Amino acid sequence: MTSTLNREEYIKLLAETLPRVIDSAQEYKRLLNEVEKLMDLGENLTAEQVEVLQLLVTVIEQYEKKHYQLKAATPHDVLHELMLARGLKQKDLLEIFGSSGFTSEVINGKRGISKSQSKALGAFFHVSPALFL
Repeated sequence: MTSTLNREEYIKLLAETLPRVIDSAQEYKRLLNEVEKLMDLGENLTAEQVEVLQLLVTVIEQYEKKHYQLKAATPHDVLHELMLARGLKQKDLLEIFGSSGFTSEVINGKRGISKSQSKALGAFFHVSPALFL
C-alpha cells in the first residue's frame, strides 16, 4: 500500500469486499462479482479502489491457475472457449474489435489479436491478457 492512499477508505473497501484466499467456486464467483463492480466504474476508480481491484485480481488469478489451467491453446482457441463458456456471439465483442468484419476475421483465425486487443479482451473476460498473445 502506497502512502498516497487514504487508509480509512482502503480499510473500508477491504471490509466491504473481504478479499481472501479462494477455497470454493462460490467464493470465486463472489470475488469475480466484486471485480466486476469495480470494473464497472471504469476510469473513475479511486486509488484505494485500484489497490483493492489489484488484490482481488491477484487472488482470482491464483485460484484460476490452480483450478482452470488451460492446456496449450492458441489465442484463438482461448477466445473461442471463453465465448462458448459465456454464451457470447461475435456481436458481443464489437466494442473490442471495432467492426463486424474485423471481429469475424479475428474469431475465425484469419487475423491475429493485437496487443491492445489482448488487453481489452483480458479486461472483458477478467483473465490475463497474455492468454491472447
